Amino acid sequence: MKKLSGILLIDDDETTNFLNERLLDRMQITEHVHTFINGKQAFDYLYNVSNNNYDPGSSEYFKPEMIFLDINMPVMDGFEMLDLYERLNQDFREGIVMVVLTTSTHPQDTDIVNKYSAEYITKPLTADKMDKLLQKYFPSERADKV
Repeated sequence: MKKLSGILLIDDDETTNFLNERLLDRMQITEHVHTFINGKQAFDYLYNVSNNNYDPGSSEYFKPEMIFLDINMPVMDGFEMLDLYERLNQDFREGIVMVVLTTSTHPQDTDIVNKYSAEYITKPLTADKMDKLLQKYFPSERADKV
């Protein structure tokens, strides 16, 4: 199975980030996972990667193929992050799957997320939810697992 180039976890809850990272490690989906505790940190990272503002020899920077984004966070929430993310170069965003991962089931939140090219799933992230995302967006990478 081909592994994803990397995944970003954006959530202000450190326990959630820890558990999600453990799940991804157990599933052996990627070697590269970065966690951020607010949208500003994550956007700054993505902005730098999209503009090649980093040392190409650094393993700390990579273009993710999947991003998990919480809605309710301090500094910059998920909706603000989505607004800024949509302004990044379209070529850069190509091939990145944005997944809003939240406890909210409020119809207003789902309606807002529907305006973006993003999946909407509720916490917790499970192996089953992850497999469904992988089958939908990366079917050739998962073909040998089926």
